Formats: sequence, structure tokens, C-alpha cells
Amino acid sequence: MGLADRYADALIELADDTGAVESVEADVKRLRDVLADSADLQRFIASPAYSRAEHLQGVGAVLEQAEVSEITKKFISLVASNRRLFALAAIFEAVLAKLAERRGEVTASVTSAKELTAKQKDALAKALKKATGREVSLDLAVDPKVLGGLVVQIGSRMVDSSLRSQLQRLQLAMKGVG
Repeated sequence: MGLADRYADALIELADDTGAVESVEADVKRLRDVLADSADLQRFIASPAYSRAEHLQGVGAVLEQAEVSEITKKFISLVASNRRLFALAAIFEAVLAKLAERRGEVTASVTSAKELTAKQKDALAKALKKATGREVSLDLAVDPKVLGGLVVQIGSRMVDSSLRSQLQRLQLAMKGVG
């Protein structure tokens, strides 16, 4: 069991004890997205050049802005105090994976060229449920570089039906013809 798993277990246990599992899960999703969207924040939490006090102050400002629950604030502050902010993204992913597993869900990371409609999300969730035999939680991302189609990853399995990868395969095939 790694560092991220131990911290994830601690946060989940704390959330269970206080009856705030849904709130903490929403906080973790929000903070995961904030972290993913900010290269500056990623550099800040990964840098050992900042003191413990500077990390606590910086993370405190982010937590205030993100309007997370008191439990989540205290937990992230503890992580900062222990000089483990570098593991924050892994902790968030571990928390979400453990909570999904507890509900009998699998999480599918889905990347598309543009935002999926509600109808497309429902159809995708139903198709993935049929393929996996379990409830599927969609973790959606938009990347215009995909060009079209989808990239779907569930655990270690990946299905890349994006237009970009199809064009790359065609390009490789054409190199062999010449």
C-alpha cells in the first residue's frame, strides 16, 4: 500500500466517521479539477523549495477559493504540514477510486474532442455498463487534439477510437507502402 492509498484511506475513514462522504467526494473532485487546470499550482505543490509555512499558506488560499468543507481543509492542511503535497493528485485519484469501488462502480476516463451531450453521456454509460457488467462512473475530459471519436480507459484497458489515432495508424501504414 503506497503513500497515496494510506492518505486516501485516512480521508475516507474520517469522512465515514463524520457522515460527510458525499461532501468530501465532491470536494476531492473539485480540487482534482483545480489542480489539473493549473500548471502553476502543480509546480507549487511539487516544489520542495517552498517552506512548510509557504505551502500551508498557498494551499489555504486555494482551499478558501474552492469553498471546500472543513474536513477537507483540515485534511489537505495536514498533508501540507507533513510535506506530502507532491502526492496530492495521486491521493485524489485513490480516494475517488476507493469510493467508486465501494459503490460497485468502475470509473471510465473518457476523452473527446468536444463536450458530450447528456444523451451521448447516457448512451456511453449504458454501453460501458453492458461491456463491463458493472455500474460505470464517467470521468470526462475534452481535448481538441483528439479531433473526433473517443478515447476510453477503464483500469488498464484502453480503447482509442479517436480520429487522431486512426490518422496516425494510416500514416504508419502508408510509410510501409512506399
